[in-house]
Formats: sequence, structure tokens, C-alpha cells
Amino acid sequence: MINAKIIYKIIGTLLYIEAALLLLCAIFPICYGEDDLNGFLYAVVITAIAGTILFVTGRGAEKHTSRKDGYIIVSVSWVIFSLFGMLPYYISGYIPNVTNAFFETMSGFTTTGASILNNIESFPHGLLFWRSMTQWIGGLGIVFFTIAVLPIFGAGGIQLFAAEATGPTHNKLHPRIGVTAKWIWSLYFGLTITETALLYLGGMDWFDSICHSMTTTSTGGYSTRQNSIAAFNSPYIEYIVTLFMFLSGINFSLLFFSLLKGKIKKLFQDTEFRWYVGTLLFFTSFTVVVLIFTSSSDLEESFRKALFQIVSIQTTTGFASADYMMWAPVLWLLVSITMFFGACAGSTSGAVKCVRIAILAQIAKNQFKRILHPNAVLPIRISHTVVPIGMQSTLLAFIVVYIAAIFIGWLLVMLTGVGFMESYGVVVSSIGNVGPGLGLYGPAYSWETLPEIAKWICSILMLIGRLELFSVLLLFTSSFWKKR
Repeated sequence: MINAKIIYKIIGTLLYIEAALLLLCAIFPICYGEDDLNGFLYAVVITAIAGTILFVTGRGAEKHTSRKDGYIIVSVSWVIFSLFGMLPYYISGYIPNVTNAFFETMSGFTTTGASILNNIESFPHGLLFWRSMTQWIGGLGIVFFTIAVLPIFGAGGIQLFAAEATGPTHNKLHPRIGVTAKWIWSLYFGLTITETALLYLGGMDWFDSICHSMTTTSTGGYSTRQNSIAAFNSPYIEYIVTLFMFLSGINFSLLFFSLLKGKIKKLFQDTEFRWYVGTLLFFTSFTVVVLIFTSSSDLEESFRKALFQIVSIQTTTGFASADYMMWAPVLWLLVSITMFFGACAGSTSGAVKCVRIAILAQIAKNQFKRILHPNAVLPIRISHTVVPIGMQSTLLAFIVVYIAAIFIGWLLVMLTGVGFMESYGVVVSSIGNVGPGLGLYGPAYSWETLPEIAKWICSILMLIGRLELFSVLLLFTSSFWKKR
């Protein structure tokens, strides 16, 4: 049975939070004397009124949330946050097209980072900060953020956490989900502050430092410059951003134990972390070798550009320090593979995740062994823990649905008139929450020329990719809405 009142009440509360965040951004047009103040103020009023209507409708609701309620709240809240989050862009007139405004906002909250903007530097500080803020909130999750700051979910918090968290397993640092959320958000905030200070020391001003730190730790990739990180022309900044993209790609529970509890051994004993580091090293080494033989860059520059772009793509951040479409074509294929891998479960990154790749590799390895030893018992282990058969089945189902979504999306985008390679790039980038695509939608170009229908398709793919397919697709099954 679906508890409609608690759904209204929670989504109403979430809109109050969004209104508060929009009001925070209204400080910038006041400080800088820019013309986007009315856009924020109108957005605050509209969002607060909608929140009030929903909150009053849900008055008197029981605090208990079921698994069904959790999936509805999480999926609907991301769409609603994007609808109201696009208001400052639209009302201020800086993105006067509804499709573009929604696309930019959905890309922000899902930390995809694909943008329709062609002249980012012309945007006022308030809207630039809002772009970065959408990614920072979306990095760990809209609902997860709320769990950390407001005790409104009661015992149902775990249902919401399970519906929004990434990866096949969901690690809790504390028996109470609210405490877990606070600890992880404290680590997330700490990484953001540390990177801000280091970027400022590297020559960025405070505003750029804060915005880029928020979009790095969220692995979102929105920049305040049209040329992304390349605009700063600073090896120091590239290395600092690379480091924090790498850290943000690690499971935050594991990172918490390693950095704040001093259990460094736990990090290197983790199977997924070893896969994460191993794949990054392999992809980076391959790219460095190709660049040395096919470009005019020296060894250090080849290493720096390769490391930055591979970490950026695999963590699904999407920052650019170079246009990889200008590299040798073999590296276009490598970039496509990297988009598929992703970083660690429980991080802010998107795509398939290394833990799933690790389990798939073991399943394939065991199939070869079974040919020779049909009766052998061959368990799958991740970090010395046996992976249950049920979880293996879920993983295989996820991969099948993920690939099917790519092919369906690819077909639909091609039907809108987009080219073969470009369609593949935008679809894989959208569902993996990566940002840049291939060809005309690579790191050197915006997605503004993408047909409007294709933008809506990509927006849907961003959402189902961020919520790991089943949380969204489940709502479209008849069995979900049955009263049993």
C-alpha cells in the first residue's frame, strides 16, 4: 500500500530545502550587482509555495515509509528538483528555452555535466554558483542530503537510502542511517573545503575555487569557464583536480575508514579499490604511450593530459584539460570503454562501477573452470566476502538492462537526426553521467545543437543512470502499483 500523505509531506519538505538553497544563491547578484536577482527571488517564492501546498496536503501522515514509498519519493524528487531548479535560468532569461533549462538542471543534479551553454563566462555569478550547487547536492544524493540535515524520515530513512545509493551493496557506518549520512557528508564537505584552499593557492580566485571544488568532489564537471580546466593553463591545478577526482571516485564509506579512522590497510584490501586503481593505471599507461608516439607533447605533458582525462572520464566527472577528439582514433575507443567502467560503488561517480566489473570477471573466470570441473563449487568473493547467488543474478540483470538502455537510447537519438558516433557518445555519456561525448558533442563542444527531443531523451537517461536503472524503471511496471 502506498502512503501518499508521507510522499507529499517529504517532497514538500525537499522543496523547502531547494527554496533555501536558491535563496542562498540570491546573495551573489546582490554582492556583484548583477541582473539575475529577480530570477532567484521568483524561483524561491514559487518553490516555497509549491512546497507548502504539498506539505499541507501531507499533514498528519505516518512517519513510516515502505520500500514502494522510497522508490517513488526518490525518483519523483529528482524530477521535481530539476523542474524547480531550472526556474532561475528560465526566469532570468539566460536560458529562455524550457528544454534547455531543464536539460542543464537535470545534468547538474545527476552530476552528468553535459551543458548546452556556449558562453559560460557571460553568465552572472549567482547562476554559475547555482550550477555548481546543483552538482554538489546531487553528488551524494538529494534525499541523502536531507537525511543528513533533517530527521524527518523516521525508520523509513533506510528505504530511501537504499533507493538512492549507488552500487549493488549499501554500506552503513552506523546503525542509524541519519548518523551515517552526517559522517559521509562531513567527509564530503571536508574534501570540498580542502580542495578549495589548494586551488586558491594555485592561482584561482575564491569564487572559481569554490565552484570547481563542488563540481570535483561531486564528480559533476561543471566549470565556470567554457574551456573547462584547460582555461587555467596550470599543471598544478590539473594535478590537484586529478587528485580530488580520484578520491571522490572511491567508496565514501571506505574513504571514511581510511582517512578519518586511520585504517589504511582496509583500503588496499578492498577488491573494488584494487580494480579501480588497476584500470586507471592501465588506461592511463596506454594513453600515455599512444600520445608519445602520435602527438608533439613531451613525456610530462603526455602523462598529465592522459592521467587527467582518464581519471575525469572514469570517475564520470567530465572536466577537460584537452580535447581527446584531437587524439589518435584508437583513444576514442578507449574513452568509450572508460565511460562504461566508472569508479567505485558508494562514490559520487556514475556508470557501471568497478565492483560489478570485478564480479563479472570472476563469473567469466569460473565458467572456464566449470568446463574442466563441472561439479566444482566455485564461489565469487569480493574482499574475502562471498557474493550471494541472488546478488549475482541482480548484477547480470543490471548489465543486460544497462546495455539494452544504451541501444534503445542510441536508436531513439539517431531517429532525431544525430549521427552514428555522436548518438552513441551522448547516450553512453548520459546514462553513465559522464558529461562529454564523442564527435560534435565531445569536450570541445556544448550540446546546444542537439535536437530538443534528443535532449529530453538524454535527460531521462541521466536520471535512470544516476538512480541505477531499477529505481526509476520499476515505477513503470504494473506489479509495482498493485495493492498487494
